[in-house]
Amino acid sequence: MIKGRVKGKIWSSRHVDTLPGGALLEVEIDGGDRLIAFDPLGCDTEEAVLVTQGSVAAAYFIDRTDRTAPVDALIVGSIDETSGK
Repeated sequence: MIKGRVKGKIWSSRHVDTLPGGALLEVEIDGGDRLIAFDPLGCDTEEAVLVTQGSVAAAYFIDRTDRTAPVDALIVGSIDETSGK
C-alpha cells in the first residue's frame, strides 16, 4: 500500500462505460509524485489516505459489479491523524 495525501478532485465528463461512477482524486505520495486514484470512501482534500494499485485495485469492482473496471489505483483507507503525539 501507498500512503498519500489528497490534493484535489479530477472531473471527467466523458469516459469509458466500464469506469464506475464515483470520484477520481489526485493524490500526492512521498517524494512529491502524484497519481490519480478512484475514491469509493468520499475523502476530502488534504486527507491522508492509503492507496493500492494494480490488479488488487481492479478486483475491487468485480465483486461489486460483476465486471472489470479500468482502475489502476484505489483509495482503500482514510488515515486517522493525531496532532502532537
